[in-house]
Amino acid sequence: MLLFVVSIATFAIFFLVPRLAGMSADDLASRYVGKAANAQVIHDTAIRLGFYDPLAVQYGRFVKGIFVGIERNYGPGVEHCPAPCFGYSYVTQNPVLPDLLDRIPITLSLALGAAVVWVVFGVATGVVSALRRGSFFDRLSMGIALAGVSLPIFFTGIVSLAIFRDQLGLVGDVADWVPFSESPAIWAQNLILPWVTLAFLYAAGYARLTRAGMLETMSEDYIRTARAKGLPERVVVVKHGLRATLTPVLTMFGLDLGLLLGGAVLTESTFSLPGMGKYAVDAISNNDLPQVMGVTLLAAAFIIVANLVVDLLYAVVDPRVRLA
Repeated sequence: MLLFVVSIATFAIFFLVPRLAGMSADDLASRYVGKAANAQVIHDTAIRLGFYDPLAVQYGRFVKGIFVGIERNYGPGVEHCPAPCFGYSYVTQNPVLPDLLDRIPITLSLALGAAVVWVVFGVATGVVSALRRGSFFDRLSMGIALAGVSLPIFFTGIVSLAIFRDQLGLVGDVADWVPFSESPAIWAQNLILPWVTLAFLYAAGYARLTRAGMLETMSEDYIRTARAKGLPERVVVVKHGLRATLTPVLTMFGLDLGLLLGGAVLTESTFSLPGMGKYAVDAISNNDLPQVMGVTLLAAAFIIVANLVVDLLYAVVDPRVRLA
């Protein structure tokens, strides 16, 4: 249902809104032809792309492609795009879904690698800061966390490239993408800088959230009871304190991971990674509706799946959910 609403909203933005603004089918088609094209070429392009069809027919064609597939006359014969088909790009004439599937491994590698870094370091920093409240480590880590939340990703990305790649030469050209199956070492070396840069932004928020939750949890009565029973401090902190704090952290993680899998736009653009985020930027720049629709629906699907997984993990983290 949510994907259906997202598809309608995206379609309306690119087709209904321009029509309400007074743009004709030829005006829409003029975006996808050369500057030297005459009126007849623009008109033929509008007919070929189906812009003269009613909006309901155009949207129905898109939905039909997802469930049934699309056939089109292309060159000497008929070309079939099997379901799920997000249509053909207006600019490149290539099927959208295969292009997206080629870029998913890059975005997936970036998102999952950065997620591991920011969760481990963010949560660990928040726990230590809460246990050593008011110490030098607490003040320093929270100051760095504040900087991480405040600084935009394109600034920290450019600075990290200038220092670690251009000056120190510790990493190679990040844009030289190498799949994990070909060389795990080169794959990790090319992604370590985007991982750390992206994780710095997110880890800061997780550190602050974990610290606030731990400070509240460690003052609860059941924590004092656990200590009075003689339980080791490690058990009190990890099993009783941290576990109760992880519920809001888990909620935040599901949303962040879903958004990142949908396309880490700024990070991929800063480091020239050919993932879904850069694909989305190019699609928006070219006003390529099928590409934008494909990225939007895939990103929405990732967010839905991520939230579903988080809901299932609630029962693992918090026993009260299982009892309820």
